[in-house]
Amino acid sequence: MRDTLNIIVVCETLLIVVRMTSHLIFINIMKKNTFSRIILTFCLLVVSGISVHAYTERNLLQKAAGSEEQLKEILVMNQAWVPYPAYNDRSAWDALLGADKETLIRAGEKHLDYEWKVIRATDYLEYERSGERNIMQNPYEANRKAINALMLAELAEGKGRFVDQLANGVFFSCEMTSWVLSAHLVRQTTKRALPDYREQVIDLGSGNYGSMLAWVYYFFHDSFDKLDLVIARRLRQTLQERILDPYMNNDREWWMAFHWKPGEIINNWNPWCNSNVLQCYLLLENDRDRLAKAVWRSMQSVDKFINFVKADGACEEGPSYWGHAAGKMYDYLQILFDGTGGKVSLFEEPMVRRMGEYISRTYVGNGWVVNFADASAKGGGDIPLIYRYGRAVGSDEMMQFAAYLLNGKRPSIPVGNDTFRSLQSILWNGELEKTVAAHTVPACTWYPETEFCYLTNKSGWFLATKGGFNNESHNHNDVGTFSLYVNTVPMLIDAGVGTYTRLTFSKERYTIWTMQSNYHNLPMINGVPQRYGQRYKATDVVCQSKKRFFSANIATAYPEEAEVNRWVRAYSLGKKQLTITDEFSLKSAKAPNQVNFLAWGKVDISVPGKVTIEVQGQKVTLEYPRELTVGIETVELPDTRLSNVWGPEIYRITLKDKEARLTGKYKFVIK
Repeated sequence: MRDTLNIIVVCETLLIVVRMTSHLIFINIMKKNTFSRIILTFCLLVVSGISVHAYTERNLLQKAAGSEEQLKEILVMNQAWVPYPAYNDRSAWDALLGADKETLIRAGEKHLDYEWKVIRATDYLEYERSGERNIMQNPYEANRKAINALMLAELAEGKGRFVDQLANGVFFSCEMTSWVLSAHLVRQTTKRALPDYREQVIDLGSGNYGSMLAWVYYFFHDSFDKLDLVIARRLRQTLQERILDPYMNNDREWWMAFHWKPGEIINNWNPWCNSNVLQCYLLLENDRDRLAKAVWRSMQSVDKFINFVKADGACEEGPSYWGHAAGKMYDYLQILFDGTGGKVSLFEEPMVRRMGEYISRTYVGNGWVVNFADASAKGGGDIPLIYRYGRAVGSDEMMQFAAYLLNGKRPSIPVGNDTFRSLQSILWNGELEKTVAAHTVPACTWYPETEFCYLTNKSGWFLATKGGFNNESHNHNDVGTFSLYVNTVPMLIDAGVGTYTRLTFSKERYTIWTMQSNYHNLPMINGVPQRYGQRYKATDVVCQSKKRFFSANIATAYPEEAEVNRWVRAYSLGKKQLTITDEFSLKSAKAPNQVNFLAWGKVDISVPGKVTIEVQGQKVTLEYPRELTVGIETVELPDTRLSNVWGPEIYRITLKDKEARLTGKYKFVIK
């Protein structure tokens, strides 16, 4: 068994090297050396048969520390690692905050008379009854934001004016049965959406809540003691019961990935939850042995995430989730760096840098981004986070991109629900403000493992396309799809995702139209769309950067009933046009094929052989072959998460073959 695993590791390594080398080099090797051809072919077969995910036992964090015993020796104890001034150091806070001092105070003043919002039993149960999450989450988020705003205001002013209301928030929070979101409480033993007082689990919500209150405890436990000793003691005990103990005593939390099996996903939950827990331990635990055990455990868990993500650095969850995936990994690494006095660091790792720079590469311009998976088409990212991440890994690209997103404005301190990011912004926004702004889009950005390909030309065209597979994190069935932007304006689009409900992350996810391949820029083969699952993937994926060319066989993303042998989708970006070809061979011709395109703005199909799309001052014409007939479907967007981006409706352009055919080639020219 061990020999087999060793072979697999070698093959995975060879495969990564091959895929990250040019296609031409691969071909030359294959031509010149029969033995190499045999070995590489074997490796391809072995690796592809194991998993689409190239889970690699990097264990970078554990290697950086050496061992739990070595980690124990380098931990910075008793919160001496905290990079912010003590609450009572008024001159230091004044110097650090500068003009932001009054802004934070004013934000806190809005909550001096805040009425703490009760979350009723029926608010939790609404998730079960209708799938609605926000009835519970809206008051929950309002309370969290109030606490964070009050804390920051008191740190800024330092006169005790906000302490009473802050104590109210702490007491109220401790009285809650749980800090877990209703949508995530189903991970309790009861499998219900109502908090069970007998059990505590850690999710995104409770982790965020816990780390925020750990900072409140750190800064203000002495102030609370002047009111009543019970307040700080209660808070410390509640944090122990809801965060510290469950983390050490529960291996079944799926996001920890201690029981991960091939085919399972390790996503943003892992670094997000671990970064929150790490803050709690470093802020609360002063026993060196217990702290070392907890920190080492967190390193083992986050290593699982780093092992899982692909070395090319792309975020398969899309830019909307970059801040929660790579961004939270950075938060974790920064906290660990500080908590070990800089002795445990991954900031020199090329992979970590590539994961950061993904966010600048995926930005098209004017707020538009490449939005594969559950990502919105609008948004640039968390500006202070992008800067700090870039600073840590030495990426001028990221730091200058962050300054570019500011668009000449002063960086602000986010007063949301993420206390760590609020505090970090206070530390580094001064540097960000002085940074030169720049954002250059490369002619080609190729992620060979994730199989994302971004191509641009000098005419302002930006093509984003992908291979991949249909079990990615926050997956859509979208193997082979593309989005096209002209002068930063999206013309042929990915709709994105609507408001999350219970349905979104259930077995019925793919009944939602936004998740289906027939509502992406893809064919329906023999009347059949793509299927969800690990084995439904792109094969024979090729990116030729100099030719601005991308192709993939997407037949393997369709189920058996599609009766398809081969379907090669190819993209060629010219100076002022995009050529798309679909070359196919079917086992049987049961129904006419249909190729779909999504658009918005003004769509005109009145001229035979042409579809004109006009939006925001940009215009393109899609020319299609004569054997196809054109239709147009209006897709209403009642969901504000979609309509806030696209308006009240988008359009699905349907190009349907006049007959069912076994072989053929469709050519589409957009110019």
